[in-house]
Amino acid sequence: MSKKKKIIILSCMVALLAVTAVFNFVLSGNNQVDDVVTTANYFSQYKTERTASRSEQLLLLDETIANAGEDETVKTNALEMKLKLTSIIEQELLLEKLIQAKGYTDSVVSIGLTSDNVNVIVKDDNFDQDDAIIIYTILAEEANATPENVKIIPIS
Repeated sequence: MSKKKKIIILSCMVALLAVTAVFNFVLSGNNQVDDVVTTANYFSQYKTERTASRSEQLLLLDETIANAGEDETVKTNALEMKLKLTSIIEQELLLEKLIQAKGYTDSVVSIGLTSDNVNVIVKDDNFDQDDAIIIYTILAEEANATPENVKIIPIS
């Protein structure tokens, strides 16, 4: 296996590891959250960590593209992954703004890089089925999400 292929594979594995760590934290239902950390801090912290993680992933992809040299396959794969990641970032931000426009002050949307999963964490003290339908409708219309790929997690 060439050095360039090893670099792209290693870069992809690092990126997936970072995404997995974030999903593990979010989806584990972390019950050990300190009382000091408020939900507002949770959302801003999550968004900061997501931005840092995505920036690191984009830098790794840029490095891979720069080091690909004449290997067009490696360069093409890295460019495709970068375009997909950029598209996901834009879509997450759009969905968060649309959910906010419906009256949910704090929300985080996470779209899978290697799957069709869409996870939404939303702050709502009185979350009910109507709220879930409103959020799902946004996801279905804007992200073509299907019910089996959507997970909505309300926190208070």
